[in-house]
Amino acid sequence: MLNPIHLRTLQECVRTGSFAEAGRALGYTASAVSQQMVLLERAIGATLFERSARSARSTALALRLADRSRDALGALDALEREVRAMVAGEEGSLRLASFATANARVLPDVLAAVVAQRPNAEVQLDEGEPDEVLSGVLDGVLDAAVVFEYDLDPRQWPIELCVEELMAEPLRLALPETHQLAGAQEVELRELADDAWICTRQDTAGARSLVRLAAAAGFVPRITFRSNDYSVIRDLVARDLGVAVLPGLAIPDEHVRIARIAGWQPHRRVKALYRKQNTNPLLPIALECLAKSCASVANDWHAEPEAGVPQNTEAS
Repeated sequence: MLNPIHLRTLQECVRTGSFAEAGRALGYTASAVSQQMVLLERAIGATLFERSARSARSTALALRLADRSRDALGALDALEREVRAMVAGEEGSLRLASFATANARVLPDVLAAVVAQRPNAEVQLDEGEPDEVLSGVLDGVLDAAVVFEYDLDPRQWPIELCVEELMAEPLRLALPETHQLAGAQEVELRELADDAWICTRQDTAGARSLVRLAAAAGFVPRITFRSNDYSVIRDLVARDLGVAVLPGLAIPDEHVRIARIAGWQPHRRVKALYRKQNTNPLLPIALECLAKSCASVANDWHAEPEAGVPQNTEAS
């Protein structure tokens, strides 16, 4: 295999016509230059110079090899610069995934912040429920995934993954504006035992959490509509077709009244998953931006709304 150092030395020898001059230009002794050219000649199995006491005349092969190696060494230099940039996180790629409401409320700020810090990096975002994106993190297809779990439906994440909690979304009641309890700041869940309920699909953590909340209040919820799109759930509530429990990221700012659940306050917890062995230099930047964006969004929930007044947040 040809040694790039020897090829660079060859180019200088061809240019100057002297091992001594080439050595002075490169910071080598004439003896070191001569040894490099001997090793290069052994590697290719041919003579490159007609040597004399005062000069080293390049053969036709040396001229050809020096000329052809310029492009190869230029490409190698470019590769070295690219690798250094990737190691420093200035270039490279970052692959993230998250669920819909976080994509609407959290990820835009995160992506903008990462791109602002590393404008030459390629940043990708996909969308999916926790179980849909988990395999991508485990397989290394994704650098990190933003997922959720409910207090009332806890789960164990694979031990080979790092799990960082980003924020805890409060669960709130969504009531039609015409509902008799629409003006209340807090509502006892059992007061809604006879209402129609709207929630996510039956096999989801949100639906299981609703059933367990209701069971603790002494009733089985009568679920009339199901959708995994919280904008659909909000619209159905706004049209007086039922009530719902919404996580913080899905709380609207109009047409629906929001109330706290009296007593114990359940949460949906937003977490970041990534492999312990992931050495992507862009990942720590993304995790820091995620933490800041989630903290900013969570600040909206620290001040409780006045009775019956919708919170000033929105989501898709």
